[in-house]
Amino acid sequence: MDEKYLDLLAKRYDSEDKVVKEIINLEAILNLPKGTEHFVSDLHGEYQAFQHVLRNGSGKVKEKIRDLFQGVLFEKEINEFATLVYYPEEKLQLIKNDFSNKQELNQWYAVIIERMIRLISYSSSKYTRSKLRKALPKPFVYIIEELLYKTDDSNKEQYYTEIVQQVISLGQADKLITGLAYTTQRLVVDHLHVVGDIYDRGPQPDKIMDTLINYHSVDIQWGNHDVLWLGAFAGSMVCLANIIRISARYNNLDIIEDVYGINLRPLLNLADKYYSDNPAFRPKKQSDKKLSNLEQLQITKIHQAIAMIQFKLESPIIKRRPYFNMSERLLLEKIDYDKNEITLNGETYPLENSCFATVNPEQPDLLSDEEQQVMERLLFSFQHSEKLARHMEFLMKKGSLYLKYNGNLLIHGCIPLNNEGKMEKMEIEDKTYSGRDLLDIFEYYLRYAFAHPEATDDLATDMVWYLWTGEYSSLFGKREMTTFERYFIKDKKTHKENKNPYYHLREDEEVCRRILTDFGLNPDHGHIINGHTPVKEIEGENPIKANSKMIVIDGGFSKAYQPTTGIAGYTLLYNSYGMQLVAHQHFISKEDVLRNGTDELSVKRVVDKELERKKVRETNVGKEILEEISILNSLREYRYMN
Repeated sequence: MDEKYLDLLAKRYDSEDKVVKEIINLEAILNLPKGTEHFVSDLHGEYQAFQHVLRNGSGKVKEKIRDLFQGVLFEKEINEFATLVYYPEEKLQLIKNDFSNKQELNQWYAVIIERMIRLISYSSSKYTRSKLRKALPKPFVYIIEELLYKTDDSNKEQYYTEIVQQVISLGQADKLITGLAYTTQRLVVDHLHVVGDIYDRGPQPDKIMDTLINYHSVDIQWGNHDVLWLGAFAGSMVCLANIIRISARYNNLDIIEDVYGINLRPLLNLADKYYSDNPAFRPKKQSDKKLSNLEQLQITKIHQAIAMIQFKLESPIIKRRPYFNMSERLLLEKIDYDKNEITLNGETYPLENSCFATVNPEQPDLLSDEEQQVMERLLFSFQHSEKLARHMEFLMKKGSLYLKYNGNLLIHGCIPLNNEGKMEKMEIEDKTYSGRDLLDIFEYYLRYAFAHPEATDDLATDMVWYLWTGEYSSLFGKREMTTFERYFIKDKKTHKENKNPYYHLREDEEVCRRILTDFGLNPDHGHIINGHTPVKEIEGENPIKANSKMIVIDGGFSKAYQPTTGIAGYTLLYNSYGMQLVAHQHFISKEDVLRNGTDELSVKRVVDKELERKKVRETNVGKEILEEISILNSLREYRYMN
C-alpha cells in the first residue's frame, strides 16, 4: 500500500490504540444484522403518495408498533400511534384539540413519550449506539439517551420521571415527540432505492427531489423520464421539447414555469399565432385540477406547437446517426400535405387533427426562425434554473443506469435481448456493444453530455435522446415510440409499440440467471429488480416472476396508470430475514390518514426467506468496512509494529 497514503492516515489515527479501537468497532459492526432496504419505483411526481410510503416504511413502522404493543394497545390505538409517527406535527395538532384541560394533555404527553422511547429502542436494536446517536434529534440527544438506557434502579426512577416532566413543563413535548417520530422513520429504513422515473405525469416531482436530497441514505436508478430531464439540462433541445409536450399533455406546465422559473410566454405567443383548438391535444383531465376554457385552449395550443417542434428536431438526429436504425421515424417526410395523408409500411392512412401550419413540405424537418428562437430561449432558461440545476446535479450524483447492490441487480427498464434470450448487439461508431457493456457505454455518453452542456448536437447528446426512444435502449425497450401516430392516425394498429423480447423472456428463470451472471452476480441468490412497466394485477399478472429471480415493482404510483393496474404501486422491503413485496391501494389523502388512521397496504408477499439471518458482513457496506479494516491493519503493521 502507498506509504504516503498511510502517512496521511496516521494523522487521523495517531496511536496504535486508536487504530485497534477502530478495528474492533468495525469488526463488531460486521456481525450486526443487515439494515432494511426499501425499494420504490415509477413515482412520476406523486409526492403525497410517495411521502406516505416513505413515512410508514411500506408498513414497517406499524409492524414494529404492533410487535411491541400487541396485547397492550387496541387496534385503534395502534393506528392512532402509527399515524402520530407518520405525521407528528399534524397529528399532534388534532389530538391536542381533543383535550379539555392541560393536566390531561400533560398526562397523555408522558405516556406517548414513554411509548416513543420504547419504539426507538426496539427499532434501533440492530444499530450501533453511534449510528443511533446520529439519527436522534440534536437538541434532545442527551435527554433521549438517558431515557433509552435507563436502568431498573429504583434510586433513579424519580430522576427519569423528572426528565420527562421537565420536557413537558418547559413546552418542549411537541418538539421531542416530533423528533422521535422522524428518528423512528429513519431507523425503520436503513437505505432507500428509487428504481427510476421520478419525473413526468404527476404534479410534484420537485418535492420528491427535495425529499431525496435530504434523505439519509439513497441511490437512484435513472428511468427513461429522468434521463429526458437530464438530457434537456445537458443541452438536448429534443429532450426539452418532449418534457414540455408531456407536461402539456398531463396539465403540468406549472412545474416548468412556476416551480423551475422557466418562462413559457414566448412558446405561448408562437402557439397563439399558428394553432387553434384541437381535441387530440387537449390536456388530460385531472380531478384535482380545474381549468377554465381559456386555460384549456392555451395548453392545447402549446401542446401542438411543441409536438411539431419535437417531430422536427428528431429528424436531423436520425439522419446523422444511421446506426440508430430509426429511418422509418422520418414521418414528416412521409406525409402528402396536399392530400393530408401518410404512407407507412406501404399502407396509406388519412390524417386527422393535423396541425402542420409551421411545416415546410419542401423541408419538413426545418424549424422556422420563430421556433428556433423560442427553443434557444427555453433551453437557456432550462440550463440556468438554479433549482433545476440543484435537482439535476443530485440526480446525476446519486444515479446510474443500473446498480449491483447486496447481490441484486437494480434496473429501471430492461436488458435488450433477442428472441433467443441472448444479449442484443448495437453498433456505435464502428464498435459493437451488448449486455452490461452496452449499458456502460450508454451511461458513459450520458455523463459526458451532462459534463459538456455547451455541446448540443454531439454524439453524447444524441445518445441521451436515443435512451428515451431507441430500440436497444435499456430504458425504452420497444421497437419504436408511436407518439405521432397516436395524435394523427385513427387506425390503432399503427399505435402499437412492440416490446423487446426481454419483457416476456423475463418470466424465464434461466434467462434471468444468465443476466445476473453477465453482471457478475450469483444467480442462486440474486434477483433482478425492475420498474418501468406497470404490473396489471387487476388482470392477474404476478409481479414476482421466474421463480422469484425477477421482481417488478411498478404497480402504478402514477394515477394515470391505476385504472389499468388495479393498485397504486408496489414497494419492496429487504431486511436480514429476506424480501417482502407490498402492494398499495389508492392513496386518498394525508388528511384521510390523519383522521381515520388508514394505511393503504395489501397483504405482504414473501419473495425470499433467508435461511440464515443476513449480516452486514455480506452486504455492499460490509465490503467497504472490510476494505477499511484491511487498510487499518496495513497502517498498524507499517507504523506501529515495526
